[in-house]
Amino acid sequence: AAEPWPENAALYQQLKEEQILLSDNAASLAVQAFLQMCNLPVRVICRANAEYMSPSGKVPFIHVGNQVVSELGPIVQFVKAKGHSLSDGLDEVQKAEMKAYMELVNNMLLTAELYLQWCDDVTVEEITHPRYGSPYPWPLNRILSYQKQWEVRRKMKAIGWAGKTLEQVLEDVDQCCHALSQRLGTQPYFFNKQPTELDALVFGHLFTILTTQLITDELSEKVKNYSNLTAFCRRIEQQYFEGHEKDSSTIAARSSKRPLLR
Repeated sequence: AAEPWPENAALYQQLKEEQILLSDNAASLAVQAFLQMCNLPVRVICRANAEYMSPSGKVPFIHVGNQVVSELGPIVQFVKAKGHSLSDGLDEVQKAEMKAYMELVNNMLLTAELYLQWCDDVTVEEITHPRYGSPYPWPLNRILSYQKQWEVRRKMKAIGWAGKTLEQVLEDVDQCCHALSQRLGTQPYFFNKQPTELDALVFGHLFTILTTQLITDELSEKVKNYSNLTAFCRRIEQQYFEGHEKDSSTIAARSSKRPLLR
C-alpha cells in the first residue's frame, strides 16, 4: 500500500475503433476519469482479448506493479489503499448518498446499455454482433457473440428487464437522468466543488452515450434533455482529458469524429 504509483500503470480495454461496445466503453472511461481526478497517470492499452484477460471477466482492468484489478468499485478501493481518495472529504451521510446514486447509475444506465446492445434485435444484428466478434474468424465470431448474448439475456430475465420494451427502457434512462440532474443542480460536481467517484462514473456513462452513434439517437436525446448534465460532461472533458497525452484518453475517438459504435 505504501508503494508509490508507478509510471507504467496500464489500463486494458477492448479495441477502441472496431470492437468495444457502449457499456464497456462507458466503464473504461469512468475508470480513466477517476484516475485523472486522482492525478494518477495510466496508459490505455487496447487488446482484442481484454475481456478474457480480466480477473473478473469484465473490463476495464488496471495492471499496477504486480497487481491486476478490474472494474471501478475494486479499483477505487485499491487506489484508496495506496493513499488516494476523492471522497475522504464527505461525511457519512454524503458517502451513503454518493453510493446510492452510484447504484442508481449501475442499475439504470448500465442495465439500459446492456439491454440496448443485447436485447434490441436491430442493434444486435447491425452493431453488437459485428463489433463483438470482429477480432475473431468465422464461426468463432458468431459463437462468442451468441454466448455473450445468452449470458446477458439471462441476467435481464433475472432482474425483470427481459419483458421490457425499448420505450420502457428509455423511460428508465430518462428517470435516472432526471434524478441526476436534480442532484447536480447548478453545482460543478455532485458534491459541490470537488469531484468524487460518482462524478467519474456519471461522466463515463453520459459522455459515452452522447458520443456513440447507435441505430437511432433516442438514447442520447434523453441525456441532451438535461442541459446541466451535458455541461457537466463538457466540463470534465475539458478539465481532465483535453490537452492530456492522446494515449491516456478515449476522448481522442471523439475528436476524430469517428463513431465508437457503428
